[in-house]
Amino acid sequence: MKKCLKIIVVLLFAMSFSVAGFAAGTVKIGILQGFTGPIESLTPPMALAAELAINEASDSGAFLGGTKIVSVRGDSTCIDASAATAAAERLINSEKVIAIVGASCSGSTTAVVNNASVPNGITTISSSATSSALTMIKDNGFFFRTAPSDARQGQVLANIVIDRGIKQVAITYTNNDYGKGLSNAFTGVYTKLGGKILMTASHEDGKADYAADVASLSASGANDLVVFGYLDQGGKGIIQASLDTGAFDRFILADGMIGPGLTDDLGKGINGSFGTMPGGESEAAQKWAKVGKASGIPLDGPFRDGSYDAAALIILAAQAGNSADRASIQKHIMDVANAPGEKIFAGELKKGLQILAKGGKIDYVGAKDIEFNEVGEIFGSYQEVEVKSAKFETIKVH
Repeated sequence: MKKCLKIIVVLLFAMSFSVAGFAAGTVKIGILQGFTGPIESLTPPMALAAELAINEASDSGAFLGGTKIVSVRGDSTCIDASAATAAAERLINSEKVIAIVGASCSGSTTAVVNNASVPNGITTISSSATSSALTMIKDNGFFFRTAPSDARQGQVLANIVIDRGIKQVAITYTNNDYGKGLSNAFTGVYTKLGGKILMTASHEDGKADYAADVASLSASGANDLVVFGYLDQGGKGIIQASLDTGAFDRFILADGMIGPGLTDDLGKGINGSFGTMPGGESEAAQKWAKVGKASGIPLDGPFRDGSYDAAALIILAAQAGNSADRASIQKHIMDVANAPGEKIFAGELKKGLQILAKGGKIDYVGAKDIEFNEVGEIFGSYQEVEVKSAKFETIKVH
């Protein structure tokens, strides 16, 4: 009888470690990003930023009594919901990750939350899925995001366009949740402010030629083209065709179009184009800039700060519950993200872990002034950026 009980105890112990994602004193965090697809030039720095937080906490020796943390990458593609779900399921069921940073794009994030995160009870924090539809997703409290909703980005960008004296535009958007939602948000605010939309048309990613799309948009009579797309796919194709035909030479852009992958390829041809991407100039942003620069993280594009924050929140939540159990992590995300508690900025994860280990409270400010509302979203600030001398430069923070 004693022998049987001993065997049962050993088996339960082994199972508990398997569920939590342990392997010889190590836990895994999934990094699920669109490493291929329409934002493939944006995601490598995002992954590096998340892994910076993971390495910082792991190397500190302060996480769960010296437990190490490693990252495991998965490709959500951004264009194939089935592939995104399969990648998430591999991370969850084969790699036994304790939580996931991602996915990248709104459509793939929706698929992952509905088909993998919620059914498996695993926390998923996206740093770049911005569709306003995600605010209402039935996530049972397992989905968070460190990027503000496009409902806010559309409002900010519309105000910027009006303030610049641009009263008529044409809009093209990528034909998915991100593009549609952003187009609707922008249009609603822009028209209320007195702006006029001369034409709105969707575009498909992956086409070889966008000349016909551009010809239709140009026929509207608009001088300025709003492009809600992706810098490595249709959005870039629309701009290239516009430059080739002379249809447009100034473009109004949102975060999916902001990055060196656009300016490096199109150069001075898009000088004067402008747009928005998440970011600010607060104390948190300034501290993140120092941490990111010192660690070699490129800071010339969006979502890197939020990727660091997503990984950091997962780690701190595990510490707050003194467990790498998936349910415990979900339970403690809000506790570490919001006041009250001692403020913890980027680069201060060891300090936060030590406070939590002693039973203290923290308020994780991080790189993006993290403070979640009741559905796990942040309000967020936006940088107004403009292309000057073939590079994006920050003009103002909103």
